Amino acid sequence: MTGKLRIARRIGWFIVELIVVVLNYLFTAAFAPKKSKRLARAAWLHRASRRHLKIFGFTADVAGPVPQSGLLVSNHLSYLDILAIAAVTPAVFVAKSEIRRWPVFGWCAVLAGTVFVDRTRRTQVGEVNQEIQNVLAEGVLVVLFPEGMSSNGRTVLPFKSSLLEPATKLGQPLAIGWIHYKIEDGNASEEVCYWGDHTFFPHLLNLLGKRNVRATVRFGQFQGHISDRKELARELHEEILKLKKENSAGS
Repeated sequence: MTGKLRIARRIGWFIVELIVVVLNYLFTAAFAPKKSKRLARAAWLHRASRRHLKIFGFTADVAGPVPQSGLLVSNHLSYLDILAIAAVTPAVFVAKSEIRRWPVFGWCAVLAGTVFVDRTRRTQVGEVNQEIQNVLAEGVLVVLFPEGMSSNGRTVLPFKSSLLEPATKLGQPLAIGWIHYKIEDGNASEEVCYWGDHTFFPHLLNLLGKRNVRATVRFGQFQGHISDRKELARELHEEILKLKKENSAGS
């Protein structure tokens, strides 16, 4: 199958799946009780992600203790990261506010209960941290990408510490994650990773033309407690670099 035929077929498949997951949301999450609304939304995103990743010919090699609650801190490469992690474990994600305006994906992010961050408003940090704490208190896993932007995956960018305040508080598990992608018919760092001057629709259409996407997803538990968020950011960064090094050496 040529790339153009594959893209056309997958766009049709995407539309059908979108209808299915919207109906699923109406039946399973839209009218869920307030006290379990976030969990219902996270479970909906889990199901929707598993369905939509099939469109990309997506497979994942997952290892390590999969987090179920608390805070998960991961590197960030692409919009696929959200689907890749959500397909493994139900979660609420923290994302930049621009995603809210993306066609279809932004709408789905709102339905999934995403916590949006406007990084141009420093005064919003306290509100977002409070929202993260609220989600954690309900027993739902929260996923944070503290690099603040996606990269090409060659390294892990320095972590921003502003949204790690909830992680400095006792009583919540803290996990780390590392994601890596491969494709057979192209360059994953340019065609799966979404960074630099990439624009969404051309990048997505190109990705839909690839035969398949293979992901490596690794999880680990962060041990100990650090009350200073800047020091915590440095320690988490080092731990994720270790995951990257371990898995790069083994590949």
